[in-house]
Amino acid sequence: MKQIFTAILALAVTISLSSCGNRNASHDEHAHEGHDHAAHTHEAHDHSTHNHEGHDHSAHEEHAEHDQSTHSHEGHDHAEEEHDHAAHDHSAHAHEGHDHSTHNHAEEGHKHNENEITFPAEQAARTDFKVEEIQPSTFNHVIPCTARILAAQGDEATVVAPIAGVVSFGGKRLSTGAQVSRGQSLFAISSNNLASGSQVDKIAAEYRRAEGEYNRLKQLVDDQIVSRSDFEAAESAYLKAKAEYDAIAARSSEKGSSVGAPIGGYITSLAVSEGDFVEMGQPLATVSQNRRLQLRADLPQRYYRELRSIKTANIVDPATGESYRLADCGGRLLSVGRIADSGSTLIPVTFEFDNRNDLPQGAIVEAYLVGAPIAEALVVPVTAVTEAQGLYYVYVQLDAECYERREVKLGASDGERVQLLSGIEAGERVVTRGAVNVKMAAASGAIPHSHQH
Repeated sequence: MKQIFTAILALAVTISLSSCGNRNASHDEHAHEGHDHAAHTHEAHDHSTHNHEGHDHSAHEEHAEHDQSTHSHEGHDHAEEEHDHAAHDHSAHAHEGHDHSTHNHAEEGHKHNENEITFPAEQAARTDFKVEEIQPSTFNHVIPCTARILAAQGDEATVVAPIAGVVSFGGKRLSTGAQVSRGQSLFAISSNNLASGSQVDKIAAEYRRAEGEYNRLKQLVDDQIVSRSDFEAAESAYLKAKAEYDAIAARSSEKGSSVGAPIGGYITSLAVSEGDFVEMGQPLATVSQNRRLQLRADLPQRYYRELRSIKTANIVDPATGESYRLADCGGRLLSVGRIADSGSTLIPVTFEFDNRNDLPQGAIVEAYLVGAPIAEALVVPVTAVTEAQGLYYVYVQLDAECYERREVKLGASDGERVQLLSGIEAGERVVTRGAVNVKMAAASGAIPHSHQH
């Protein structure tokens, strides 16, 4: 009997211990090490916005349907369990309804445009710098083209050979562009070594013969021995021979007959070389005074209608790049061709002007033919525009030391000013002189300062 009682007692203890172990294992699944369920209320705690890295809230969601009374195990007090919130900073979530995903605290101040450039006022004062307010003004339609500089009519003279003979350059070697004075000896023409004999000697002999015949008939006509008509024929031959002789005798020397410059100016062309044979009247050279010039532009036929409104032109000096108005140089429109030149499809337009800027004849220049007016146009000097990779920019002043690079679309240009079709509004201030300095400041990487727009 005693043995049966002992066996029953041992079985009861074993069952009790097994049941307690199962309860402890079940509780461990919900224990949350150091988690105080009494202090950690799930009410008013929005787990949808409270996502702690490494913290699994799915386990907490099970407590919504978990009866806390089932956890009142003997000797297991949830109130005594502590939840360590020291490592869990709820202050970062204290902003109820604050969306950190859309709020960037990295930049609270002014966001600067990458095209803004700082250019100090004191630096601008040390350079050729100017800023102007752009307002609508009257501009003109412009036909850009290339043109040639020519000598004006009456401004040049051709040197011709007075007799036939061999040419030699007198005094010094001549070349195109050489300056000469009126009457200066340029060539000597001699026929002394020709088989036909000296032309000067022939002219002199003819003059002496005509003079003798004239004097003889003059005495006879008074006595009415010869007719008046015969005397007059002899007189005419004498005067002609005398004129030829006088023209040659005054310039004759051992080297031959000297040929001088008819006007002062510059040799623009030489038609002969040393030792060439020339006939009487053949051109030897051209001398131009270079004081009055012509501008000739040959335009395609598509501009024919527009040519009716052309009144003046501007040109760009190929040597200096400076622009000149023909109106400021006593210029005027000479003619606009109504038909194209023979063998050409181009229509000539010709201007005449004073050569006040010492332009060379024969030069090819950029020309801008100025036509009908354009009202309310926004224009800037060509010096205000810069170019980069095929795009055009101006610099707009934002404040005393800050500028913005602004891309613009260009319209017509007359060589001095250019029309802006877009990119600029009336009233804005633009750098019109010294834009390259601002461009260099941009390349230096200067950081723009804060400013009010």
